[in-house]
Order: sequence, then C-alpha cells, then structure tokens
Amino acid sequence: MKRRSMYKISYRIISVIIFAAVAIIAGAVTKHAEKKITIERPDMEQIKKEVNDPTSKYYYPKLMKMYEQNETIMNLDQYRHLYLGTIFQEDYNPYRHNHRSESVRNLYYKENHTRAELDSIINYAEEALSDDPFDLTQMNFLIFALQGRGKKNRAAIWQYRLNHLLEAIISTGTGTDTDNAWFVINPRHEYNIINFQNTIAEKQEFVEPYFDYIRIKKTGDKQPDGYFFNIKNILEEYNRKFPE
Repeated sequence: MKRRSMYKISYRIISVIIFAAVAIIAGAVTKHAEKKITIERPDMEQIKKEVNDPTSKYYYPKLMKMYEQNETIMNLDQYRHLYLGTIFQEDYNPYRHNHRSESVRNLYYKENHTRAELDSIINYAEEALSDDPFDLTQMNFLIFALQGRGKKNRAAIWQYRLNHLLEAIISTGTGTDTDNAWFVINPRHEYNIINFQNTIAEKQEFVEPYFDYIRIKKTGDKQPDGYFFNIKNILEEYNRKFPE
C-alpha cells in the first residue's frame, strides 16, 4: 500500500488559544471512563455499506442533516457512522488543506484578543468548517472565540459537536497497540487527540502496514510511550482517488 507523507505542520502547543478551552474539551477524551463508553473496533466495510444505503438509518446525508441542524439527540453510534463514514464520500480528501489559515495564524499566538480579532477568528473558523466540517482544530478556535464574544449558546452547540466527535474517535480503541489503534479520518486528528489529552506529541512514525504512531512527552509513569492510529482506510481511499 502506497504511503502518502503526512502533514508536517506542528500541532503541538502552537499558542495559548488552542488550549484555552482544553480543560473542558480534554474531558471528552477521558470522560469515556466515567460514561463507560463501550470500546468497539469499527467494521469499516459495514459502515461503508450503511452510510451509502438510502434506506439505512445511518445514511450519510441523513446523519449530516441532523448534525447541521444542531441535533443534540444524536447518539454515539450515529456520530461514529457520521465521522467514520466520511471516508466513503466522493468529495473526501484527507490531505485537503485550507491555506488561508496562514493569514490568521498570528492571532493564535496572542494571549489577549480584541473583539475585532475574535470576530476574525470566528469568520475564518466558520469558513474552514464549511469546507471541512470535521476540522477539530478550527472547532476549538471557534469555541474559544465565541466564548470570548459572549456567544454562549453557539459555543455550547459547537462544544457538544466537538465532544461527541472526540468520543466517536476514542470509542474505536484504546490507542495502546496496533490491535487497538484509534481510527481517524484525517492525520491531523491524531494530534488533536494527543493535544486534547493535555499531552505533547514529540514524534510521528509510520508502522507497517497502515498505522501512525505518535510518541508523546510522558508526564507520568502510567502513561504509555505513545499512541497508535489506524489509517488503513485513509490510505486506501486516497490512493484510489489519486493513484498518481
């Protein structure tokens, strides 16, 4: 299987802003222990069949419509199908990148923001999310800026979405070995999962035949040295669409 190079953009601690809400957001990554979320390795072939079947309750356009309507009754199973089923949509491209992010990058390094700057962050984040609905980094920025502007209800809606998308990822495994690797639809989400645990990624390695391994900076003896991510379907779909 052909291996595509991953983004080399750093998703460690790029600024205060990316972690301003981390105390809340990181809870979604560890809260599965409290909520007793069932860890279940996804059957990707079954998910592909269901999200592309118009008669299925998991039909992708149906789930996306619920998601966009700010539906808060969507359960974890529906979020799993929505998130993982994205891979099997024709417009899917895990390496798509909105280069406009460079134009607002300087704002991410500031500790204090004016109203105008928060509005700029909101506008860019909304634009980025219209292109990539599951850009977890931009969701975090959007939540931060909305909270800063006092738009609590909108921030809560996006917080709900982000928390449930993170839970959808962590419900796919434990990340501790290749048999229990987390499934992601975008290589950048690997760093999101690491960062939202308040942990710093130190090095990324590719492990044959289709795993990414993120080595972390350990802060305790009980922490693993790193985490595994299953990117089999990412590579398959990318190579199918872009065989060159």
